[in-house]
Amino acid sequence: MNSSPASQYTWAGRFSEPVSDLVKRYTASVAFDRRLWRHDMQGSLAHAKMLARQDIIGAQDLADIERGMAIIRQEIENGQFQWSIDLEDVHFNLEKRLTALVGDAGKRLHAGRSRNDQVATDIRLYLRDGIDGILELLGALQNALIALAEREAATPMPGFTHLQVAQPVTFGHHLLAYFEMFLRDGERFIDCRRRVNRLPLGAAALAGTSYPIDRAFVAAELGFEAVCENSLDAVSDRDFAIEFCAACSLLMTHVSRLAEELVLWMNPRIGFVRLADRFCTGSSIMPQKKNPDVPELARGKTGRVHGDLMALLTLMKAQPLAYNKDNQEDKEPLFDALDTVTDTLRIFADLLADGIHVCADAMREALRQGFATATDLADYLARKGVPFRDAHAIVGEAVKAAEEKGVDLSALTLAELQAFSPLVENDVFAALTVEGSLAARNHVGGAAPAQVKAAASRARARLEALLVPVAV
Repeated sequence: MNSSPASQYTWAGRFSEPVSDLVKRYTASVAFDRRLWRHDMQGSLAHAKMLARQDIIGAQDLADIERGMAIIRQEIENGQFQWSIDLEDVHFNLEKRLTALVGDAGKRLHAGRSRNDQVATDIRLYLRDGIDGILELLGALQNALIALAEREAATPMPGFTHLQVAQPVTFGHHLLAYFEMFLRDGERFIDCRRRVNRLPLGAAALAGTSYPIDRAFVAAELGFEAVCENSLDAVSDRDFAIEFCAACSLLMTHVSRLAEELVLWMNPRIGFVRLADRFCTGSSIMPQKKNPDVPELARGKTGRVHGDLMALLTLMKAQPLAYNKDNQEDKEPLFDALDTVTDTLRIFADLLADGIHVCADAMREALRQGFATATDLADYLARKGVPFRDAHAIVGEAVKAAEEKGVDLSALTLAELQAFSPLVENDVFAALTVEGSLAARNHVGGAAPAQVKAAASRARARLEALLVPVAV
């Protein structure tokens, strides 16, 4: 029996003094990696089945392991499991308890594997589930966007460039721009999932194992699409986690853009929307305030997720092959990005579903303030034969005159418009209305209400098609 002061650790045979309390706290990960327990047990059970199938352990060992794991699962779910910092991480905590419950069978479980390939497998299983959850929540958010876009397909609002009124669009058309962003985000997560869904187990510490293992069997048991082909790469790289955080960062960037618009639109000077009270807070000193805290915080949390990505990139940039203890630091940024994105999607899906009141009158009033149909007048003259650059200059003069009078272009008289070009006729006023401007953009991707409704219908079908492979 090993009487070394360090013998509480499974690796302590060659050590002659115990780890200091400070080092324990510095190196332990159980405080945050314990969330991997379900996936660690899932991987261990598949590994145990393979070991028994390959006659590396006996049938009774497998039965004992499965029995012990079931007890541990119940203990954790009931809050009775005793997590110990002395046992470093989730893997040793579970192994120690399993051995206490079933004896030598628990010790035999680790044959043919290392903590290096074990943790890499756990993270991939955890992240695969996380991606599936994100895709479900992202789908709910997109469906809410589509439903709101359909309801507001014909609600005119200013389209902006440089935050200046540019041309009329509809609120539905504006919302569907975000649908497109989020659809690409979904595509990125699905693509990332394919690279996550490869089995590292069997790589052992770095060189594989001398046991006659069957990696394909374990992969099938755990639902992996393939195995990692190189043992060194399998245990040491975290590019799949970096890719996931990159996808999270882009998604949060899109959420942040929408959040910024909600903040602007809710400002009383703009007043395009009102948010339901449950998404806002008040002021401790100003009783009239209703602050858009949820969109504001989403903007802030975007920087947090960007930071998670940078942390992982920096973590990996100088690591030689193969596994290094640095990689213990991969989990907290990964967990944080997953948690932040999950919470953000859940609350924004709720907000978009029934938390926004659209103030159509304010949107239309803003269109009257910004000469939004100026381009339509230029197009009108171009169709009459005026070169567009000349038409552009003519309309610029007309805008200047309307601005001096304090009216919109559509409020100028026919005689006033003809002073800028004799080609102007009575039909010009149809081009200068908001409805006329929108109706003229009747093509795929255009802002015409009929096109917005058709785009919303296509969006729903595209979303369903995207998510089918994941559901299968």
